[in-house]
Amino acid sequence: MSKDPYEGTLENGHATASTRRLRLNAWGCVQGVGFRPFVYRLAREMGIVGSVSNSAQGATIEIQGEEGGLAQFEHRLRTELPSPAYLAGLESIRLAPQICDRFEILESERTGPVTATILPDIATCPKCLEEISDPSNRRYRYPFTNCTHCGPRYSIISGLPYDRPNTSMAGFNMCPDCLAEYRDPADRRFHAQPIACPVCGPHLELWDPDGWVVSRFDEALTGAAAAIRSGQIVAVKGIGGFHLVVRADDEEAVVRLRARKHRESKPMAVMVPTIEVARRLAKLSPDEERALTGPECPIVIVTSQKSGLAPSVAPANPNVGLMLPYSPIHHLLLEAIGVPLVATSGNLSEEPICINEREALIRFSNLADLLLVHNRPILRPVDDSIVRVMPQGTMAMRRARGYAPLPFPLEEAKPGLLAMGAHVKSSIAVSLSGSIVVGQHIGDLDNADTRTRLEDEARDIPNLFELQVAAIAHDLHPDYASTLMARESGLPLTAVQHHLAHAVACIVENELSGPVLAVSWDGTGYGTDGSVWGGEFFTVDGSEARRIGHLRPFFLPGGEIAAHEGWRSAYGALFAALGKEGLTVAQILLMDSDPRIVQLLQSGARCVSTTSAGRLFDAAAALGAGFVRSRFEGDAAMRFEGISEGISADPYPIEIHRTGDTVELDWGPALVAMAQSSEPLGVRSARFHEALSEGVLLVAQELGFEQVVLTGGCFQNRRLTLGVWNRLKHAGFTPYGHRRIPPNDGGIAFGQAVAVTRKIRLLT
Repeated sequence: MSKDPYEGTLENGHATASTRRLRLNAWGCVQGVGFRPFVYRLAREMGIVGSVSNSAQGATIEIQGEEGGLAQFEHRLRTELPSPAYLAGLESIRLAPQICDRFEILESERTGPVTATILPDIATCPKCLEEISDPSNRRYRYPFTNCTHCGPRYSIISGLPYDRPNTSMAGFNMCPDCLAEYRDPADRRFHAQPIACPVCGPHLELWDPDGWVVSRFDEALTGAAAAIRSGQIVAVKGIGGFHLVVRADDEEAVVRLRARKHRESKPMAVMVPTIEVARRLAKLSPDEERALTGPECPIVIVTSQKSGLAPSVAPANPNVGLMLPYSPIHHLLLEAIGVPLVATSGNLSEEPICINEREALIRFSNLADLLLVHNRPILRPVDDSIVRVMPQGTMAMRRARGYAPLPFPLEEAKPGLLAMGAHVKSSIAVSLSGSIVVGQHIGDLDNADTRTRLEDEARDIPNLFELQVAAIAHDLHPDYASTLMARESGLPLTAVQHHLAHAVACIVENELSGPVLAVSWDGTGYGTDGSVWGGEFFTVDGSEARRIGHLRPFFLPGGEIAAHEGWRSAYGALFAALGKEGLTVAQILLMDSDPRIVQLLQSGARCVSTTSAGRLFDAAAALGAGFVRSRFEGDAAMRFEGISEGISADPYPIEIHRTGDTVELDWGPALVAMAQSSEPLGVRSARFHEALSEGVLLVAQELGFEQVVLTGGCFQNRRLTLGVWNRLKHAGFTPYGHRRIPPNDGGIAFGQAVAVTRKIRLLT
């Protein structure tokens, strides 16, 4: 009988009868997270020999020992893997035993297509914080302290596998002490690629606005802290770019920053020293505290306590965006200053975030009084993520640092598809083998620099994965900048309707199958009939999708300008609901408007038909609360939501009408009742929100689909989402919402990629 080639022995490096050898190919977050040191220590503890190395696909482990021991090793590998590492897949292959007497870490492999997960930048871990606070530690007050469990990743990587030569730390040679830690399997900095210390690593400098060095090293940090304490604006270079920083309790400083940044009223993020300070500034739920203290360290939208912050931080807004410091630079600054800080993106409004100190001298010449910079290059800008706790859990509203570019598994995905996203809140997505990589928030494409940044990202992510783009998915709108970029590529193109992309993104994120009702509500998107959609109901089943309902249409006089001038939407909505009488009502209620609007609506000239839920909220904000203009996207609707905070109210009347296979949700009775109401503004807002929530339930009951997904930018509105969610649950439906993919246009690229991959078609 022939011997099994996969059986053998090893005693003192030689074969025995019961030895087995396995190769484990690991996929997931297994590079830059201490995965190889963990595997090394586990194997040594269990007396298993072999090796571990990074590969272009993830990591390769070869283990050799008794069969029971190998099974136990694999079990412990899956169950004891420390965060933030995770296994998306583990393939086991039997090999012939080899002569081997130890376990070792090998040099990275470079074979096969690149599919390894690129880890996001991770907030400073507790052990590193202890070191920078310990006067006896050699990294005391060192602002670039990190280890395998924290620090920069995506912002410094130039290629895979994730090894130091493929990062912006390649130019910093490790000193003997750092090298010893890097090579010591018992040390938590074993193979920590950004490892550094005051002797061999990056350092800080404080510059004046002309680029002259004011101070260096720790004196630079203390000088910046003193300037901020005195009310000055300091541009601080962090992990993924610059923040503009002022005291958050200094009204004069915040107003001055707003004026210089050209940011009239949009809320600004606040960085707080500790979770205890956050509790004093805001009413925090347990879920909000978990989001604030997690390794992603995002900005979390919470309810403000209305004390301790300058009024201009978030004017006329019941909420505030808080975050904890996520790098040693921020921790040291907050410790030195002792008060919360406004930490807003280092840019003028609508520009991309700045990452280069020489560029910062030009862009911040009229913005910052001083610049706190460092000499570790940032290879790509990474903005702060924004999340909000919703009924379905913590939901990403802006997906960037801490989240991007983590992939989403999709079995059918094949390499080569690039999705270009939408026009606002743009991002891209790229398909690999078995997954979709979703890029980070880029911004609105009305700005030329942001368009350039999107083009850079569309090259950067495929290059990281050594991927040749073969086809492009884009929005159906012919004039979006992302659509025009796609056309210029010369590659095969597929257009995906905007609201279908929203729906598909939410369905796949929740791993749903079978028939689903998708409620896709946002501002505007180009419809297949050439009109402006935005309040849609789809059914999706496999590769077939149908538009089975929508909000009652109304005119937008002047077209796209109505997104900024909500009084236009109000005129159009009242005209749709009441005809000429509605125009008279609008003229009485909306004194701050152009009288020529009546002629436009009566003639239909320069009027666009829409079903937009976003524009309907603008109309309601104008009629119900006098918020006739939006100073930034969604401003009026956000303020309208805010005034309903804490108010319980019954819904205004709302109706549905069915014509053939199509259901129309008629908001007219609710809007007219609100316009004619003498109730307090907050009650009007609450009742209108409850009316639309009731309307979604009526449509769901009419159509009868048990699974209902809520997607689109309108479902960032917590009042609306809670109202819909609770009604659906109580009536026996199962609602789903977004968590890791934004419900706004930041999720469009993912939906486009999935729709093309799965060949999901919108049937007419």
